[in-house]
Amino acid sequence: MTDIVSNVGAPSAEPVARPLTLILNRQARRLSDRSPVREAIERGRHVLGTRLDVVETRSLAELDAVMDELAREPPETVLVAGGDGSYMASLSSLVTAFAKRGRSEEALPAIGLLPGGTVSTVARNWGFHGGGLFANADRDAARYVTRFLEELASGRTVVTRRPTLRVTTQEGGRVGFIAGAGLVSRFFEVYDAEGARGYGGAASIVARVFAGSFAQGALAKRILDPVRCTIEVDGAAAPFDRTSLLCASVVRDLGLGMKLLYRAGESLERFHVVSSSLGPARLGPQLPLVRMGLPLVGTRVDALANEVTLRFPPGEGAYVLDGELLRSDAVSITAGPIIRVVGLRSDRP
Repeated sequence: MTDIVSNVGAPSAEPVARPLTLILNRQARRLSDRSPVREAIERGRHVLGTRLDVVETRSLAELDAVMDELAREPPETVLVAGGDGSYMASLSSLVTAFAKRGRSEEALPAIGLLPGGTVSTVARNWGFHGGGLFANADRDAARYVTRFLEELASGRTVVTRRPTLRVTTQEGGRVGFIAGAGLVSRFFEVYDAEGARGYGGAASIVARVFAGSFAQGALAKRILDPVRCTIEVDGAAAPFDRTSLLCASVVRDLGLGMKLLYRAGESLERFHVVSSSLGPARLGPQLPLVRMGLPLVGTRVDALANEVTLRFPPGEGAYVLDGELLRSDAVSITAGPIIRVVGLRSDRP
């Protein structure tokens, strides 16, 4: 059986085995028909047999229809194969489907995150290791998926309670893990424009911005210049009305070893938020501090929070949620539902 832990390292009772559902995002980078990760899933499908139901989705409409059906008769576990955007979209859709059917968020199935996207940052924080800058990402992801499904079949996985974010705008609500604005949204604008080239592409942008922050480079200015945005943290206004950086997260490592949110995951009911108004010349050179998981220097917001509100001038609002660049002039970030996340026994942080 799968072990249950009420928080990291705290054992509890074992569940009764029920069917498992794997949501496979066919748009994800590593999930083409003959990819190593896809082949690993097919092998796991054979090992788990009739216990595993694999459902492929190609659009948000298809995903919503699947989640609506799952909310009608929930499985024990929902596995999501994809990247960070897939994890966020799937969890958001599942939470919405449960609400429509009058089901409590506390009754959500356990969630397993399988790396099938370009980066899969959340999965890396919660068990997946490998596929870094100089690694064979496809091979490492396939090995992890193989091991994950084999241990799931043999009952050697663990379940850990994890926090989430709830992000609400005029367009509706989503549930995810990492939200950001300022340099975060501008970084993703550049990243997407350069072809979303995974770890290598992200590392190239970071290196150019870091170097440019010492020499007034155009890219550093584009990404690190403060934007007009007011911020409130648990009802208290931030001490600036322009921000170069706002990030809220329930995972510590934002990718490439960036531990800006060094207290993320400390609390199930609160998330870590960091914000700064510093410009390129003062913010960029602090990259080593971020890599070491140390606080930024200078006037800033740095707190465990229950709620953060962002307000932009009309037409200027941009934010990122789990790698997805979105637009809104008013954004509310609160603590989301506490979910049960399936992981490998030896990989619990």
